[in-house]
Amino acid sequence: MSGLYLHIPFCKQACSYCDFYFVTRHKRKDEFVEQLINEIESHRNSRFTQEPVQTIYFGGGTPSLLSPAQVGRILETIADVFSLDLKEVTLEMNPDDVNAEYLRGLRSAGITRASMGVQSFDEELLKFMHRAHNSTEARSCMEALAETGFDSYTVDLIYGNPGQTSEMLQKDLDILSSYDPPHVSAYTLTIEPKTRLGKQLELGRLLPAEDEVVAAQFSQVEEALLRTGINRYEVSNFAKPGAEAVHNSAYWSHENYLGLGPGAHSFWWEEDGTSARRWSNKPDLSDYLNNKTEFKKYDEDLLDLRTLAEERIMLGLRTVAGIDFKTLLEKYSWKPNEKTETYLHNLQKNGKARVEDGGIRLTGEGLKISDAIILDLITLNE
Repeated sequence: MSGLYLHIPFCKQACSYCDFYFVTRHKRKDEFVEQLINEIESHRNSRFTQEPVQTIYFGGGTPSLLSPAQVGRILETIADVFSLDLKEVTLEMNPDDVNAEYLRGLRSAGITRASMGVQSFDEELLKFMHRAHNSTEARSCMEALAETGFDSYTVDLIYGNPGQTSEMLQKDLDILSSYDPPHVSAYTLTIEPKTRLGKQLELGRLLPAEDEVVAAQFSQVEEALLRTGINRYEVSNFAKPGAEAVHNSAYWSHENYLGLGPGAHSFWWEEDGTSARRWSNKPDLSDYLNNKTEFKKYDEDLLDLRTLAEERIMLGLRTVAGIDFKTLLEKYSWKPNEKTETYLHNLQKNGKARVEDGGIRLTGEGLKISDAIILDLITLNE
């Protein structure tokens, strides 16, 4: 087994871009922790406990709304139910929840890696994103990480915001680099339909950044981080050598993972290796808390090898390592047809990809248009 994902659904407020499941009422937080522990216990002696857990990830929502004592209880229960061979235990946190004492408490509880949702150091951009923290708190959390010796952490950054200039982005990058982070996750702002920004766009009150601006900022982020020794290893992820995220890398390579908590997703291969199942818990806190007997799978899909192969291509081509044709053939029974091979040759000729060592990986220019390339590959090989 690769990992456990724990969805902590509580947030102080709704960020303008977020379409994940969350709740802003915290009255039932203690009850939630008890029910999460019950769900963990429900998997005792199941097929999901036969493989050692290598990574644990507290996502959300805002996991930093839990106390270190609550996090510790959850981890203790996991250790009692599952076999552990831990390489990484990550907790997402927001700057306004963090101080040195809290971080020390998390480390004592068993957290080994922090995922800090800074997003920007610019006061106006933070207001635009409707973040709960301000610029001062964004800086303070970085200082607290250094003070407490949290040497394994990532910082989230969002670029491509409406009205964000290259100068504004560079200021964010300069401030971030001054703290010398080992890992950065830098995302292009995505405007989802049911979010606050999505509604503003629908009403004509918001003008998204132009594609050319976003593409230029994509390159600006990579160049700035590269100068500080942080390399891109996935479209949105950058790390110093050896600081790559273990948990996220498992998603990209189709390792088994089990999701716990309302709205959490799971992925698990069938024993014969010819299909896999993906399912989620129902994204409803009240339903989750009122469930007293069993935790039923929600929105379950059985994925055949063709679907899995297309997913693997999509996920693999977002990484600098790319995809290996031998793995695609042996594990997914997929191989490129004549049209696909011609397309790959043209990609290489145009400097968008390198086809070598029995596989393909996209260049920096190719990663900029990875979504289009992935769609072409999947379509051509039908």
